[in-house]
Amino acid sequence: MPDRMTMKSAPSTLVEGQRLDQPTFHAIYQAMPPGTRAELIDGVVHMPSPVGLEHGEAQVSMTAWLIPYVENTPGVRALANATTILGWKSEPEPDGLLRILPERGGRTSNERGFVHGPPELVVEISKATRYVDLGPKLGDYERAGVLEYVVCAIDPDEIYWFAQEQGALVQRPIGDDGLYRSIVFPGLWLDPIALLKSDTRRLRAVVGQGCATPEHAAFVARLAGARESS
Repeated sequence: MPDRMTMKSAPSTLVEGQRLDQPTFHAIYQAMPPGTRAELIDGVVHMPSPVGLEHGEAQVSMTAWLIPYVENTPGVRALANATTILGWKSEPEPDGLLRILPERGGRTSNERGFVHGPPELVVEISKATRYVDLGPKLGDYERAGVLEYVVCAIDPDEIYWFAQEQGALVQRPIGDDGLYRSIVFPGLWLDPIALLKSDTRRLRAVVGQGCATPEHAAFVARLAGARESS
């Protein structure tokens, strides 16, 4: 049985567990009724369940963590729940992502209103989807070349931070001071306890500390230089 399904033989609706290629999935997805949520992960259709309170609260905290960094780092943008086309068998909608803009030397591109290519950093909030986010989706992000991947898992509450090492997303240990520090985005610091407790004040304060470092200043200068040379 062929692994891909052509548009000629494709169904007119998405169903959990279907095996589709990305162009077919994307075309059917766009024709689905408003409010439909679906992702293509390693060629398999996943249709997430409704978002609960805990997931919603965690997403607000994730935004409170990323936005101060974006505000202090020209050339970097955050997106939430944006369709991201990674390849022939992958079209996820990450809960959050951080990308360097294409004109500043970023790895993604803007095509027909969608993100194409692997963002530098992806964030997922996991409860019912933990097995997907730490399994097939982790594999998709790894193969696509996502540089850093953060999973905020709920019940039990855990933070996983992965970074690319020789083509693999490897889980990173937390720092001695209890903070994670991004490799790709200097100054993007995370207090995992604050994220799990929805302590947005603490999240913003820690990012502020990171953005006050010489490493962050050098990164901002590098992004500015990339725009001038483009």
